[in-house]
Amino acid sequence: MLKKILVANRGEIALRVIRACKELKIASVAVHSTADSNSMHVKMADESVCIGPPKASDSYLNIPNIIAACEIAGADSVHPGYGFLSENPNFAEVLSDHKIIFIGPSAEHIRLMGDKVSAKRTMTDLGVPCVPGSKGIVETIEQAEASAKQIGYPVIIKASAGGGGRGMKLVTQPKELSESYHAAKTEAESAFGNDEVYLEKYLLNPKHIEIQIFGDGFGNAIHLGERDCSIQRRHQKVLEEAPSTVLNEKQRKEIGLICAQAIAKLKYAGAGTIEFLYSAGNFYFIEMNTRIQVEHPITEEIFGIDLVKEQIRIASKQGLSFKQEEVNFIGHSIECRINAEKIPNFTASPGLINAYHAPGGLGVRIDSALYTGYRVPPYYDSLICKLIVHGKNRKEAIAKLERALKELIIDGVDTTAGLFDLILKSDTFLKGTYDIVWLENFLNETSQAK
Repeated sequence: MLKKILVANRGEIALRVIRACKELKIASVAVHSTADSNSMHVKMADESVCIGPPKASDSYLNIPNIIAACEIAGADSVHPGYGFLSENPNFAEVLSDHKIIFIGPSAEHIRLMGDKVSAKRTMTDLGVPCVPGSKGIVETIEQAEASAKQIGYPVIIKASAGGGGRGMKLVTQPKELSESYHAAKTEAESAFGNDEVYLEKYLLNPKHIEIQIFGDGFGNAIHLGERDCSIQRRHQKVLEEAPSTVLNEKQRKEIGLICAQAIAKLKYAGAGTIEFLYSAGNFYFIEMNTRIQVEHPITEEIFGIDLVKEQIRIASKQGLSFKQEEVNFIGHSIECRINAEKIPNFTASPGLINAYHAPGGLGVRIDSALYTGYRVPPYYDSLICKLIVHGKNRKEAIAKLERALKELIIDGVDTTAGLFDLILKSDTFLKGTYDIVWLENFLNETSQAK
């Protein structure tokens, strides 16, 4: 087993990893910027090292400073959490060069799946169903026009190195293509330093379904069912639930087996998530995330498995702690992502937390690094709290979520907590028939009705 893990992240995910370390009796090291000196993950870790000023590029994204922190603390491994350097193949390689274990997949697999075109090609070869699209990078507008004509409108232009909706443009008719193509390339270059784009068929009203997988790096892999992440705003997930309301047991087993077999063939090591658009009973691969997900707690709740501990086991070369036939989910779980943002414009709302009270009770979980007196900094992602509930069925989970939201107190900053009161009252949500564009339309309708 690993001896000392440096957590190259901040906030709730850093705290989540540190808690797993404590239960495994592994020493933990927190890194922090000067803006995060009083953060909860710094207080909870066994040791802490300041790695730079508030700007992420000077601290949490500064690879030399993180390597130096490992050497100062004597850490033998690094857990990257999600975001920041978690899917940076160069970071994984540099750690390896310094004989430090990266708690995640190989740099080769991160790089392979980080490029959306190579990822799609690889998954197609492995038998994973994919969205119809261009055969590779679309280098000219002429190629874009030819690909769009072959695929059929509407199409969506995506950045090859992209994510989070950046470098992504929807094109519904030919006359829109040229402007959207050039805009997507410009945005991709600005966001990722890579202007390469490709085209895919735009599926009308699909759901966003993702499959949680684990590989041991030796050709063994399992899946832990699906999560429905269709409630999104500007391509950012807002609420997730597991299992999905639209899949039956046969579909769940079939797509899970396809994903696990693909990962096994790759000899992938660690946690990963294979994401699909689901439309008219069919799955279409869109990307793979080679890290732990923000929404991983709902999978933990229904399966009763600590996914972070599993990551650490695999990085320690101890393999998977369970076999596919040994895992079965129980009940239903929902996660709300609560951001420090002001509704209705969703602008950031940093500031001092005057009062904080976390809800409790059976089946209620809070993943947050908040405390009364904490100052939410303006430099990072606005996610400040994840409220997770688990019930014996979906109806019970929703009831627990409604009750927990009423108990939650976050005073001093504006939050998106009130948004979930609206969502939970919607017939579309209660029926589970929402898709990836539903929330945007719902918010527009709600604002116009006022």
